[in-house]
Amino acid sequence: MKKFKSLAAAFIGAALLSSCTMTMPVATTSNPTGSKVGTSKATMIIGLSFGQDASISKAAKAGGIKTISTVDQKHTNVLGIYQTFETIVSGE
Repeated sequence: MKKFKSLAAAFIGAALLSSCTMTMPVATTSNPTGSKVGTSKATMIIGLSFGQDASISKAAKAGGIKTISTVDQKHTNVLGIYQTFETIVSGE
């Protein structure tokens, strides 16, 4: 029984410290790859969003981008409790 409790505590500890991050391409254009990069980010805690904007237009504006080359999205999830959504835009 003592081994089981130790194993269960180790498993729960590992689960609490784990997270998953994925970066995926969303769109590409025929425009040449630019040197500018802009990002926008939104955070959710327990499924609640706080009016943040992770849109492509906000990311382009933040990077001073007029012509978009690529759009990627990065999603981080920690046990479904804490999540972030980040939009990454590159271009000129």
